[in-house]
Amino acid sequence: MTPHGILSFGAYLPWRRLQRKAIAAANTWFNPGLKGQAKGERAIANWDEDAITMGIEAARDCLAGFDRSGIVNAVLASTTHPFADRLNVGIATGALSLNGNVNAQDTAGSMRAGTSALIQALRVNAQTLVMAADKRPAKAASTQEMAYGDGAAAMFVGTGEPIATLRAAHSQTVDFVHQYRMHDQSHDYAWEERWIRDEGYFKIVPAAVTAALRDAGVEASAVAHFCMPCTLSRVAAGVAKKIGIPEAAVRDNLASNCGDTGAAHALLMLAHTLETAKPGDIIVVAAFGQGCDALVLQATDAIAKRRSQGGVSAALARRNEDGNYMRYLTINGLVDIERGMRAEADKLTPQSTAYRNRDALQSLIGGKCRSCGTVQYPKQRYCAEPSCKALDSQDDHAFAESRATVLSYTADLLTYSPDPPAWYGMVQFEEGGRLLADFTDVASVDVGTPMRMAFRIKDVDAARGFQRYFWKAQPIQQAVKQD
Repeated sequence: MTPHGILSFGAYLPWRRLQRKAIAAANTWFNPGLKGQAKGERAIANWDEDAITMGIEAARDCLAGFDRSGIVNAVLASTTHPFADRLNVGIATGALSLNGNVNAQDTAGSMRAGTSALIQALRVNAQTLVMAADKRPAKAASTQEMAYGDGAAAMFVGTGEPIATLRAAHSQTVDFVHQYRMHDQSHDYAWEERWIRDEGYFKIVPAAVTAALRDAGVEASAVAHFCMPCTLSRVAAGVAKKIGIPEAAVRDNLASNCGDTGAAHALLMLAHTLETAKPGDIIVVAAFGQGCDALVLQATDAIAKRRSQGGVSAALARRNEDGNYMRYLTINGLVDIERGMRAEADKLTPQSTAYRNRDALQSLIGGKCRSCGTVQYPKQRYCAEPSCKALDSQDDHAFAESRATVLSYTADLLTYSPDPPAWYGMVQFEEGGRLLADFTDVASVDVGTPMRMAFRIKDVDAARGFQRYFWKAQPIQQAVKQD
């Protein structure tokens, strides 16, 4: 029987990292206690990012080098899905050019959404893509603002040559309310930390993990890696001690350099672990939230020859040190600034036109001429090559994973942008074809700058409560510092 398990993993963290000292400097006049938390940085999404776009980026990292045509199931786990009545993962499957017959599902409801989706995928004998992402808003001057981070992780599960297999999983559902957010509210409400620690983590998690280890036939002392998202000090180590897991096995929770990414964080920690795990290592993942999911995984021999790809380490290294707290507040709608008359343009989305052109818009599908090989975007009836101009000769050609370079660019302070200036220009794809595109995540660009394509929010129709997406050109980023 062909082995079934985790075939690959991926991660995504937004480029900008807000320095916690900037948060504290702005707010300690009101909440002096924040000074003690002013260490490190948190990943913050750009205005054109959300759980969908971040999940897509993690999936692209995860699926690099893999055939996507055989994916049967796709899941997007999040507590911050942008749409309440639209299949969020359906947008992702289109952007990833997955098979139209894929079984797609959104999962939500708790911080366990990501692990619950992973458990289900590991128990179903089918090729499944699990994405988990969150962009959780937090009130200014709150401890959540310090602790939260935006990000995503993805796991490709199926038959083949897995790098980790499931030994056992156990879930406990307990209506222990440590935080909550009502459907008509924007921010989480959290309860007292000592209560959460003593009655929540220290009682619920050990019971679930112990049951999973028992079902797996594994001694707690044999655990090599223990992944449990928690930003409360020393709680993960305390839980491990109660279970009998060695303290050395407790993994870094990544809080200091990206923050707690919500429903994605358990999978993000697992992905970080799989980067360095050795064949035979026992990995325990515990996700707390109205109960606990506990997974006991074992790394296989295949992990030693895992193909090189981005992962969490690459996502952490690709960073823009950002000290502009006011920009963070503005982008996240925490302050209401005067945006000017140019921001008042009607953003009506013609849904019928968008649907008819969905391959070009969602999947960035252009054309390739069968007669001369010329590629172009958008796909047209006539070939764009002047010496060819063949009629109806174009096959589909995907540009989403193509590299490009800048041919021309503009930084426009007159055109409205939530994060001015508005950067846009002409990019030339390596295999041919050009696209006039918006740029995103720009520190600086020049003619010849290497670019990649990123699926982002194009604009927001505030009058009708809708946002539409398209591909933007993004500089292939290096670490920079931006005030």
